[in-house]
Amino acid sequence: MLNLTKHDAVTEIQLARPPVNALNLDLLRAIQGAIADAVRDGARGIMLSGAQGMFSAGVDVPALLTRDRTGVREFWREFFATCAALAHSPVPVAAAITGHSPAGGAVLSLFCDYRVMARGPYRIGLNEVQVGLVAPDCIQMALRRIVGNYRAERLLVSGALIDAEQALACGLVDELANVDEVTHRALHWLNETLALPAHAMLATRKIARTDLTSAYADIDALPIDTFVDAFFHPETQATLQALVARLKSKAK
Repeated sequence: MLNLTKHDAVTEIQLARPPVNALNLDLLRAIQGAIADAVRDGARGIMLSGAQGMFSAGVDVPALLTRDRTGVREFWREFFATCAALAHSPVPVAAAITGHSPAGGAVLSLFCDYRVMARGPYRIGLNEVQVGLVAPDCIQMALRRIVGNYRAERLLVSGALIDAEQALACGLVDELANVDEVTHRALHWLNETLALPAHAMLATRKIARTDLTSAYADIDALPIDTFVDAFFHPETQATLQALVARLKSKAK
C-alpha cells in the first residue's frame, strides 16, 4: 500500500492503494509504521505523497459502513493515531499533494509542516459536513492554526472543496506546482529546511508545533466515542449510504 523511496536524507512515503488511495485500517497503520521506520533509520525529513491526480480520496467509506460500532471506533482511533504520528514526527514532513485531496486526505496534510499542491483542476478541503460527518475540534484546530479562525469556520461549516488557487490564496497550501513537479518542489523545501543549523531549526520547530503536539499527546483522550456516536446518527448514515450508491453508480 506504500512505495518508499529514499532521497538522500529524505524518505518519501507514497500512498499506493489504487484506485484513489482511500484510507482504510491497513493503509493508516502502514503510514504510521513507515514514519516510525524512517525516523529510526535516520531520515532527517519525510515526504508524504500520492499518485498523479490523486493524493487521497479520504476515508474508505464503503468499507467503513460495513463495520459495527467496535470496528468503526477502531478505524477512527487509527485515523487519529496517524494524525498524531505526523504531528509528533521529530523531523520535518512535507505533503506533496499530487492531486485531489478531499476530507481525510486534506486532514493528513494539515499535520505536515509544508504543503505543495498540484496546480490545475484539483480540489482540496474538509468536506465532512457535505457527507454528513461532524468535524471534531481536534481536527478543526489543525485547520484553524493554518488558515485562521474565521476562514476555518467558513470552510468547515460549508464543507467546501476548493481549487488549488483558492487553497493557496487562503493559506491551506503553501505552494503550487505542475502535477509532475509537486514531489520535486516538496523535496526542495525539505532540503532547504534541512540545510539550516539542525539544532536551532528542530528546537524552534518543536516550540512552534506545541499546540498541535499537545492536542494529540494522548489519543485516548480525544473525543473518539462522541465522534463515533455522530457517525451512527441516522442522518449521517443516510447521507453516507447515498454517497456510496452514487459512487457505485459512477463505477458502472
